[in-house]
Amino acid sequence: MIVREQVIPGDTTVAVLMGGWSAERKVSLSSGEACSEALRRAGFTVVPIDVRRETIHAVLADLRPDVAFNALHGKWGEDGCAAALLETLRIPYTHSGVLASAIAMHKEKSKALFREAGIPVAESRLVELEVAASEHPLPLPYVLKPVAEGSSVGVHIVDDSRNGPARIILEQRDIYGSHIMAERFIAGRELTCAVMGDVALGVIDIVPQVGFYDYEAKYAPGGSRHILPAEIPAELYRKVQRYSLMAHQALGCRGVSRSDFRLNDTSGDSPELILLEVNTQPGMTGTSLVPELAAHAGHTFEELVTWMVNDASLER
Repeated sequence: MIVREQVIPGDTTVAVLMGGWSAERKVSLSSGEACSEALRRAGFTVVPIDVRRETIHAVLADLRPDVAFNALHGKWGEDGCAAALLETLRIPYTHSGVLASAIAMHKEKSKALFREAGIPVAESRLVELEVAASEHPLPLPYVLKPVAEGSSVGVHIVDDSRNGPARIILEQRDIYGSHIMAERFIAGRELTCAVMGDVALGVIDIVPQVGFYDYEAKYAPGGSRHILPAEIPAELYRKVQRYSLMAHQALGCRGVSRSDFRLNDTSGDSPELILLEVNTQPGMTGTSLVPELAAHAGHTFEELVTWMVNDASLER
């Protein structure tokens, strides 16, 4: 890993990569705009770049920024592709490197690492799209989700209220590709915890104001209510933090990551805590969880993005 010296805001140009062409373009633009403003307030020279497939290589090669702040979400931005481009151009960048980003984005491959590390995950299987649309791949209830997407894009809960499998997935083939993940549905609460460097921050209990924590609940104002710190037993709170750091390290993540969990405490048995996924490019919008968790730990938004720029490097 190539590490840079501590940056001086007034002498540092930061290119904020945002937008892109994934299903999460809109959210990425919001993250990029929020981070650009915070970086300007912190004293950096900021160049926002709306990433286009045809021009991004030439734009970065001409600009040669000191640091690239990766605010892209979803495919081509969060799956290691953007990191690979920045490695090729030798531009230090924020967030995780090529391999960690690629594995984290692939839900089945990342689950294999989590199991190996001793972190509980939900039972799941990959099935062909046509099969999932014609027959139930798992006992009800279960969740259908893309193998490599984020922000709850294309997530469907299949339960007793449906007459049959979710045939709507055939209309969203561009999201899923040829295969889809079927995963056991975990009832209960949605918890999340961020890792900043090698420190697990607080734990948020997310209470969606709609049916479940979907795309709308994540990004629409008032879509969810955040309870911070989560009102759960102290031992369980520490376990969420421990699993988050273990997952971050198992993947080889760098910078900031966010781990999402389900907590099934609906029965009289011991609570079941399940890791759903790790986000290597967590949202940085006005309603996002990582800035909220950082603030709870005593870091302003400006301090958070400054730390991320100082953490930027190559060969991550």
